Amino acid sequence: MSTLERWRLVLGRYAEPQLSPQGLQGQAGRRDRALEQLYGREYRGRGLRAEGEEGEQGERGPGSLEASQPGLLAWLGEVRELFPRETVEIIEKHALERYGLSQLLSDPQTLERLEPNPQLLRTLLALRGHLHGEVLALARRIIRQVVEQLRRQFEPEVRRTLAGRLQRQRHAPMAMAQNFDPRGTLRANLQHYDREQQRLLVERLSFFERNSRRLPWHIILCVDQSGSMVDSVIHSAVMAGIFAALPALRVKLLLFDTGIVDLSEHAEDPAEVLLRAQLGGGTDIGRALRYCSQLVEVPQRTVLVLVSDFCEGAAPAELLRAVRQLAEARVRLLGLAALDGQAQPAYDRQMAERLAACGMEIAALTPQRLAQWLLQVIS
Repeated sequence: MSTLERWRLVLGRYAEPQLSPQGLQGQAGRRDRALEQLYGREYRGRGLRAEGEEGEQGERGPGSLEASQPGLLAWLGEVRELFPRETVEIIEKHALERYGLSQLLSDPQTLERLEPNPQLLRTLLALRGHLHGEVLALARRIIRQVVEQLRRQFEPEVRRTLAGRLQRQRHAPMAMAQNFDPRGTLRANLQHYDREQQRLLVERLSFFERNSRRLPWHIILCVDQSGSMVDSVIHSAVMAGIFAALPALRVKLLLFDTGIVDLSEHAEDPAEVLLRAQLGGGTDIGRALRYCSQLVEVPQRTVLVLVSDFCEGAAPAELLRAVRQLAEARVRLLGLAALDGQAQPAYDRQMAERLAACGMEIAALTPQRLAQWLLQVIS
């Protein structure tokens, strides 16, 4: 963005004729509209009408951000997508304290009127630090409600995809033949002996219990929690919960920015994972993968899924070295540029190509497609 465009955003729409006669385009235009929705209130507070507004008896002008309107939720999501974390914190603070938008966070009745859906979930996660008391308790309940809706949406198909394969591994015909118990079968079916024909009718076979167990697969979900990844963080938490409920899988889950939070002990509870997430901040993917390498116990039965936009904030060489080492150890690596219902990614394509060259598969998948990919790996 040019210096001129930055000044245009700072000064607002009244500076447009001088600084941007053609108007701001693309992302700069989106930023301008988002700022105008909030800071245009400053002009109206001084008696100036918004563009397109009529007098007191006329129609209401655009740009309303009343808490009971879905427009507030969309605006909050837009702000978090368009601006860096430090700027977002300032904008949210102004919206809450200076322009009367605190009703969403201070009135439980207002929050209760909003429809529990993924958009509201994203907003509550973004503003969780501002929630207190009764509103915080209500927000937690809404977060759990929406997470459970997502889980019910994805779990049946994911289980059908994975569970059948994992169960077949435990009941293969070869294993059953090796463990056949002839004496136990005779005892269990003596009551069905036909004296006239001198034949034993076998209704139930008996088998010895196997002492050895098939080694489980280890799934490591390494999730970028920067602000642009909020949808993928939500879906990653839900998928971790589904995977953790399958007995043949062992799940590790960690969130990272420049720091790392290992939430493996909460992997079965997606809502708790999201309540502990700290969305925003920088990105150090290399450090996160080095931590993941310490969690690998059986490399050839480990799948590491990196969910990120691949916008590395640290030295790329460290990230590439970590990927090469994991690939050489025979860990299966998948880099997901998006994990949500639409799988429409925005990511650093150049870095993705470099990661692929080091041995990491790159994709953008829905949760169902992730389960299908995982099935191919463990087959």
